[in-house]
Amino acid sequence: MQRILKYIDIGRKEGAKLLAGGHRWGTEGAFVEPTVFADVTDDMTIAKEEIFGPVQSILKFKTLDEVIERANNTTYGLAAGAFTKDVNRALKLTKDLEAGNVWINTFLACGVQTPFGGYKQSGIGRESGEEALYEYLEVKS
Repeated sequence: MQRILKYIDIGRKEGAKLLAGGHRWGTEGAFVEPTVFADVTDDMTIAKEEIFGPVQSILKFKTLDEVIERANNTTYGLAAGAFTKDVNRALKLTKDLEAGNVWINTFLACGVQTPFGGYKQSGIGRESGEEALYEYLEVKS
């Protein structure tokens, strides 16, 4: 909770516009209100780092290629999600985003047969699916 609240404070200090939330929720437990920032730019900490908390950053874009380039300009690549009615955009995103999982019009939809794991500094190997079995094998030729 303290780590997430620190990121929220950094977002404010770096000039992001707090639209909702931003505080501890309740007096018991370690809960943070769902938080939404607007006017976020690529150089802000909340845009570059994985917060792993209920914090949403809204960034503006003009083209799909710009979205892909900016999304891939990170050392992380665990997962990505997009909402679109355009199947061609969806296919381009799933192909071009450097993330272990890319969800279209949903998020966190994982079956046990679907491998889960990230690219770059987001994860090592895969969980679930046939790919997870390779972690337990020592293949020899």
